Amino acid sequence: MPIDEILLQAEEKMTNAEEAVVREFATVRTGKASGALVENIMVEAYGSQMKLRDVAGITTPESRTIAIQPYDISTIQSIEKAIMGSSLGITPTNDGKLIRLFMPEMSEERRQDLVKVIKGQAEDGRVSVRHARRDALDHLKQEKKDGTSEDEVSHAEKEVQKLTDKFVAKIDEHLAKKEKEIMTV
Repeated sequence: MPIDEILLQAEEKMTNAEEAVVREFATVRTGKASGALVENIMVEAYGSQMKLRDVAGITTPESRTIAIQPYDISTIQSIEKAIMGSSLGITPTNDGKLIRLFMPEMSEERRQDLVKVIKGQAEDGRVSVRHARRDALDHLKQEKKDGTSEDEVSHAEKEVQKLTDKFVAKIDEHLAKKEKEIMTV
């Protein structure tokens, strides 16, 4: 495998790791209403499991309210049941046509717990970046054995480390931003 391809593959894997962390952060409640909190909840509809965003429109009419409008009114009970069974810890209000979720104020203790959760998610992302680095370095070692010059491999190893540092720093930036968002009352 050419060195350029190894570097591109490593960068792609690291980008995917960063994007996964950002998606995970979006599902963590911050006290503000966000459709991302509920859009991936799995709902039993039409005889199969579907994501909530596929069976209902999700809006945030106010900063502390999420409104869920089912595309098919017959799925409203299933949607309500799925929300109750999720880890959100919010009881939905169902008026027969629309489900509303009211976001309660978070206590300082709950905020601290959420910060621990996002720190764990960020660490998972960093681990994924390091795995991508390890895979790239393994490929580079193989290239060295296959006859690629030591200088080229050494330069590529430095590039892999620069990529690793760059993506770990990006994840840390996302973490700091999300932590600030959670801790802001």
